[in-house]
Parts: sequence; C-alpha cells; structure tokens
Amino acid sequence: MGRILLIIAAVVAALVLLGPLVGFALTLLKWGLIIGGVALGVMFLAKWAKRA
Repeated sequence: MGRILLIIAAVVAALVLLGPLVGFALTLLKWGLIIGGVALGVMFLAKWAKRA
C-alpha cells in the first residue's frame, strides 16, 4: 500500500513540475514563431523594395 501511494505522489509531483515547464516551452515557441514571422516579413519587404 505504501509503495502505491509513493508512486501516486511521484506522478502528481511530476505533473505539478511539468506544467510550468510545458507552459514555458510553448511560450518560447510562440515568441519564436512571432519573431520568425516578423523577420520573414522584413525580408519579403526588402526584396520587394529592391525590385520596385
């Protein structure tokens, strides 16, 4: 019985610790996509301005 409770406690602790890490990773991904989109837009505008 004690071993089962220990395993359940370890799973709960892992989920509690994993939540903020997943949130942080998704925040980094979001900002990476935003910065990449802006950089792509700037490159597109620079190429378009050269041709015009």
